[in-house]
Amino acid sequence: MSWDHSGVTSSYQSNTSEQYSFFDFVQKPIEIYVFVDPLCPECWALEPFLKKLSMEYGRFFTIRPIISGHLNTLNKDQFDRPRKIKDIWEKTAKRTGMCCDGDLWTENPIPYPWIASLAIKAAELQGKKAGRIFLRKIQESAFLYKQDISDEEVLYACAKAANLDTDEFRNDLYSSSAKKAFQCDLKLTQEMEVDFIPTIVFFNQVTEEQGIKISGLYPYEIYVRILREILQKEPIPSEKPPLESFLSFYKTVGTKEIAVVYDWSMAKAEREMKKLQLKQRVVRVPVKYGDFWKYDD
Repeated sequence: MSWDHSGVTSSYQSNTSEQYSFFDFVQKPIEIYVFVDPLCPECWALEPFLKKLSMEYGRFFTIRPIISGHLNTLNKDQFDRPRKIKDIWEKTAKRTGMCCDGDLWTENPIPYPWIASLAIKAAELQGKKAGRIFLRKIQESAFLYKQDISDEEVLYACAKAANLDTDEFRNDLYSSSAKKAFQCDLKLTQEMEVDFIPTIVFFNQVTEEQGIKISGLYPYEIYVRILREILQKEPIPSEKPPLESFLSFYKTVGTKEIAVVYDWSMAKAEREMKKLQLKQRVVRVPVKYGDFWKYDD
């Protein structure tokens, strides 16, 4: 079965299943390839659903992010491109509740987006989990703080925030190993006929049957339905961790992410975070759309 951006047809991944160690006590039957680009607003908007899927069903799967390059091109004409990208970011923010501050493209446009993709592969040389956390940090830098994530100093700051070995990261950034890993991701994107991001492909590693591919952003229930189909059983969702444990792990989260993960309205999520703010457990992060919160250890 293949899910594309326009519908369903029949035919032929800071953050994840490894995030909570108590999910890792058995070999997981499902591997999920998530084809993303660090500057794709739809990929950023997928974050709440990936977090919730990991909280509820992470014992069944591992996630493998694949850095695909920005496949969702606007047009061949580069004229006025920054303004058009800004408009796309702003519309995505308003539609999804995940802040995408499009002013980046008129105030501090990113000249070499491929450097950010290469940096993710360099971070992954310190482990898949390290790579995912680093990916989240550079997404925050771009979408929330309007930073040029092709700038080496920004990348080094993200590496430090992700608790990477920064000296090792500096050495690996333009290394042949990082370049080869990035090329492998681009090749895999082509081989699996991924032409829109985000795209998610679910594989059952036990049966080795054909995978299930879904392209674009869908309601959370669709991802659960696919997981149920590939497992061929009705999985019972795990109990979610307490809110402070969730915040302590992820460090910076949006109100939208909290609302999705805990099945709360945006208003309830906002109230719960304001309670923690009064207790000085979190700090509100000023962003253009919605609210983000940083956990204060």
